[in-house]
Amino acid sequence: MKISANKAVSAEYELFVDGEKEGELELMERATRETPLEFIYGVGMMLPKFEENLFGLQAGDSFDFTISNEDAYGPYDDESVIPLERSVFEVDGKIDESMIFEGNVVPMMDSMGNKVRAQIVTITDSHITIDLNHPLAGETLHFKGSVIDVREASAEELAALSGGGCGCHCSCGHDSEHHHDSHDCGCESESGGCCGCH
Repeated sequence: MKISANKAVSAEYELFVDGEKEGELELMERATRETPLEFIYGVGMMLPKFEENLFGLQAGDSFDFTISNEDAYGPYDDESVIPLERSVFEVDGKIDESMIFEGNVVPMMDSMGNKVRAQIVTITDSHITIDLNHPLAGETLHFKGSVIDVREASAEELAALSGGGCGCHCSCGHDSEHHHDSHDCGCESESGGCCGCH
């Protein structure tokens, strides 16, 4: 069975970004055969270019492709690094230090009520600076992996998509020093999106 709309796909892969030296690649995420990436194709879970490169593949097929930042998470935006008063993060006059610490990514809400993810950049006595850029903004993404299984998505799986959340399931990043826990879609990687999950 080939990958196409409404197929349930499981895959193993490694995601690399460009390293500091030209031609050097840095491992950012890994999904293994034991803890694969699982998603429903064609329903908006994954980056369009990621799906485009998997279209028509079947179990056992390998893939090796690159996605530019324009087709991934966009260029890095300096204006998305914002200092906020500490009071924004305080509950009963205190900050939860188990959540609010430099480098951590926390769920927040913008002025329109949309959920966003913010990385804590710096903490001072008066302000906490957050970075609203996606952790992979500005990065060219290099994917290498293989398709483990392709099957028809069940009616229950498709119905669950209307319940909110991105629906992807994976344990990417466990072998990466950049690992952290995501609060959004069940994916556990710095990208917050296991290879492009929205």
